[in-house]
Amino acid sequence: MPRKTSSRPAPPRPVNRKWWYITGAVWVAILLVLFARRDNSDRALPSGTQHPAPSPLRAVIEPDKVVHANYSGSASCKDCHSAKYLAWETSNHALAERLPSAELDLAAFDPAREFSYGTLTNKAGRSGGKFIVNTKGFDGAVEDYEVVRVIGNDPLRQFLVDGGNGRLQTMEASYDPHKNEWFNVYGDEDRQPGEWGHWTGRGMNWNAMCASCHNTRLRKNYDEPTHSYHTSMAEMTVSCEACHGPMKKHVLDYKSGTTTTQTNRLDKVQIMQTCAGCHSRRGELTGDFPPGDDYYDHYHLTVPDMSDTYYADGQVMGENYVFGSFTGSRMHAAGVTCLDCHDPHTTKLILPGNNLCMRCHNGGFPNSPKIDPTAHSFHKADSTGNQCVNCHMPHTTYMQRHPRRDHGFTIPDPLLTKELGIPNACNRCHTDKDADWALASVENNYGDKMDRHTRHRARWIAKARSGDESAKPEILGLLNGGDTPYWQAVAANLVDPWLGDTEIQRALMNALSSTNSLVRSHAARAMEPLAQAHVPSAEAALKNSLNDPVRAVRVNAAWAIRNEIDPSSLAARELDHFLRINSDQPGGQIQLGTWMLAKHDPVAALGHFEKAVQWDPYSAPLHHELAVLYSMLNRPGDAVRELQEAIRLEPNQAEFHYKLALGWNELRNLQEVVQALENAVRLDPGHARAWYNLGLARNSLGQTTAAIDALLRAETADPKDPRIPYARATILAQTGRTAEARAAAERALAMEPGYPAARALLDSLR
Repeated sequence: MPRKTSSRPAPPRPVNRKWWYITGAVWVAILLVLFARRDNSDRALPSGTQHPAPSPLRAVIEPDKVVHANYSGSASCKDCHSAKYLAWETSNHALAERLPSAELDLAAFDPAREFSYGTLTNKAGRSGGKFIVNTKGFDGAVEDYEVVRVIGNDPLRQFLVDGGNGRLQTMEASYDPHKNEWFNVYGDEDRQPGEWGHWTGRGMNWNAMCASCHNTRLRKNYDEPTHSYHTSMAEMTVSCEACHGPMKKHVLDYKSGTTTTQTNRLDKVQIMQTCAGCHSRRGELTGDFPPGDDYYDHYHLTVPDMSDTYYADGQVMGENYVFGSFTGSRMHAAGVTCLDCHDPHTTKLILPGNNLCMRCHNGGFPNSPKIDPTAHSFHKADSTGNQCVNCHMPHTTYMQRHPRRDHGFTIPDPLLTKELGIPNACNRCHTDKDADWALASVENNYGDKMDRHTRHRARWIAKARSGDESAKPEILGLLNGGDTPYWQAVAANLVDPWLGDTEIQRALMNALSSTNSLVRSHAARAMEPLAQAHVPSAEAALKNSLNDPVRAVRVNAAWAIRNEIDPSSLAARELDHFLRINSDQPGGQIQLGTWMLAKHDPVAALGHFEKAVQWDPYSAPLHHELAVLYSMLNRPGDAVRELQEAIRLEPNQAEFHYKLALGWNELRNLQEVVQALENAVRLDPGHARAWYNLGLARNSLGQTTAAIDALLRAETADPKDPRIPYARATILAQTGRTAEARAAAERALAMEPGYPAARALLDSLR
């Protein structure tokens, strides 16, 4: 379920341009520099694996009619594959999307009923033989909406209505068939029309957010100039060919008596990657994934990063649809795939309870530890605590009614709950107990075994997310391959605070040569700020990656060096295609606008940025992005307005206050500058740039003592930036405090021996 405002997941890092420090000891105009940063997506290739040649832009070249003509429909499979067809026919896959029917939907609408949530009272019933939901919809009007399709089956069903221009919208009013009860998938959020995440908004647009995973070989076909969709599919719902690929020739050959053709035989990894196409949180690269293709030629997998999608130990926090956490698990590293546990036709488990886990953990599977569940769990054999999945695959409920198990196969660790607020499976069950009780229990039962690598890794990741310098050596170790490829990719997402470090840069460039495509794609993405800062070695390495055999790597590399790339190259065309197919979302408009800036077309860029804000007016980060662009275009008044709106929406974001200060500086309003900077450092006492600029601003107001104090705070927050002690030295020199000024200038030179301004100042003080 989408968040209330757009999280904007996408392969290239969404834009968040940094503004440079003020330079010198006097208040001067602010310069802007374009730096991109990440938000709010593996086939693990063993060492020595040979990559195929780069795959073509199939989604661009092949028209819908050509692609869909190769499909025969699920009904054509029934005669020869009756047992499998019957198993599939009533599965959640078969019922993933369908037309409304009396057989399945009458109970939800007849008799008519009224139900309330938030500030709304809704009605469900029938009118003229059609299923109707009466609710607040487009433009805030309460109307009757005809249900034109149903998506989902068990444990909940959602309903689609016509939104015009080829759009279908997914209603918030949903139905629980087990309880025969209507409910709101948003819970008590009480979303309103105009919000991105309201059911009438783009966050709940079926074409963009639901359709590809609820149907077979779907093409979204968004037309940006008309804001319309011409969505097509080979077959409604997740059909046989959604997983097996197009079978028309196979069917025709058998009907004609020719039996030489074979079905599309996929290996275990290809099957898993076909599942992953829907069961993962990812960025869409092509909008057209055919079974058998490499997942990473079509998607960028979301893994733990600076966002709140995952906890630091790898447990799911946000909705990630299984595959990402599974890729980080020891099970995946050991070669386990989806079909080792799940029946692909019924979508159910192939064995009940612990019997499934014991297939491997009974001592008969190589390298799999033998486990006695009762002895291992310290719970009675018939208890829920003795079930392997309840400890190692705890469930999180999404959409109010859909409990999903975490496929990271993590180890409950109450100590991490106490230290970092990470949930543990013990307290998920024993809700009447606290983390201290759980910690005492596991330490008593498992002793030193709890002090394992995964605990320390979670600590490093949590520290990296907070910018703690002490985490750098450990994150560097992960980035250099100190764990599985998944965690190496995770490390690439965490090195932003240390991108100026040559060891980090070298490790990222080495990661670009990994045999694992997940590692290469995330390394390319992480190196974008280096490329935008024109670090020669990074630019050269990324240019080599434009010819990588995997599209995810090529697209991320192309985005990183977008200002320099040949627009006719394969990677540039793939990047442009990615941007176009995602242009129906606010984040896509921001990225498309940034692409226009790279092409030196700021007018076109502004149109895209303004459209993003129009589509998601309650997203503070989008107002921030637009403000930065307005400033670049020398429209400081508009920039200040957008930043004020961003602060109204998210008042505790220190960076917004900092940028507002820079905007007020462009308008020469020094009092507002100081106020905004003081707000910034109050919210983030470690914001070195805000302290630095506050020192300069206070000095301009004649507040020398306060200015020096602010600069000392800046130096504590960032002890490696020579500009800070240099600014302090300049102010001290101006006030006649020569000895202190000399010491400050010497400190600046100790940080950067070749700093000419500091050298000149020091010479003048002798």
